[in-house]
Amino acid sequence: MNRTPTKEWDVITIGDVFIDLVMSGFPAWPQPGEESFAEQLHREIGGGAAITACGLSRLGLKTALLASVGSDDSVWFRDRILSCGVSTALLHDHPSEPTGLTVSVSTSEDRAYFTYTGANKYLAEAMKTSEWILSMRNARHIHIAFPIDFHFLIDLSKDLHSAGCTISIDVGWQTSWLTDSRALDGLRSVDLFLPNEREAELISGETEPEKMLLWLVDHGISTVLKLGAKGSAMLDDGNLVRGESIPVTPVDTTGAGDCFDAGFLYGWLKEEPTEKCLRIGNLCGALSTRSLGGIDGFPKLD
Repeated sequence: MNRTPTKEWDVITIGDVFIDLVMSGFPAWPQPGEESFAEQLHREIGGGAAITACGLSRLGLKTALLASVGSDDSVWFRDRILSCGVSTALLHDHPSEPTGLTVSVSTSEDRAYFTYTGANKYLAEAMKTSEWILSMRNARHIHIAFPIDFHFLIDLSKDLHSAGCTISIDVGWQTSWLTDSRALDGLRSVDLFLPNEREAELISGETEPEKMLLWLVDHGISTVLKLGAKGSAMLDDGNLVRGESIPVTPVDTTGAGDCFDAGFLYGWLKEEPTEKCLRIGNLCGALSTRSLGGIDGFPKLD
């Protein structure tokens, strides 16, 4: 008989969230003092935690987002999250700060961000409350998408593992976090680390994907490596498994890595083989680039 208690959520994603203003179609990057005009403007929810949550929900998992938003603009944010099938029960309204804001300047090859942190600055302390920790224990899997305090990550991982949860983390391009020696202990405490190639190079000092993975695994860190147009890779019982890239003509690459996270985690939670998990992640990441923002282009399960 299966005595594992039923969890309310398949996945809770935790992290900084933003209202994204995405401008794309620039003919060239402007130099300081110059002006360049976008061909398109799109407003969307952003931040790795929100994008990954929406992707997981679109693939059929019961998902909640744990984040801090501004009370003045939370109605639009909550409505958009709900429209993606993600629960807003764990969102915290901050009374004085607005929701974080990012202006994304994007071409088909690359992107740059201008960001105001807003209510996100209160997430780290708010998530330490007993109420939120109890909520986290009620999920099969926790995905962390911000540079969480190292010591708290280790303690939280022990607590969540004891409650039967698994944990993944993708802090994004956070140079001070990734280069801190304490990051290794924090990453060892979770089940999956999902960096891109630049982030893995920063933490490992290696320049070749296989050597990055070997370095991370040798340091006790189970890693899924995102390689952009070159696909993805992971070591499985010491063997390098590659996920081939999916050819697409991108409109906007915003959030593609977070969409990969959703696809990979979906396969991983379904206990699919590593190669298939990478394939699903690559499909979700690639197809998400067909539309502006990180959500509209994300595929449904079929």
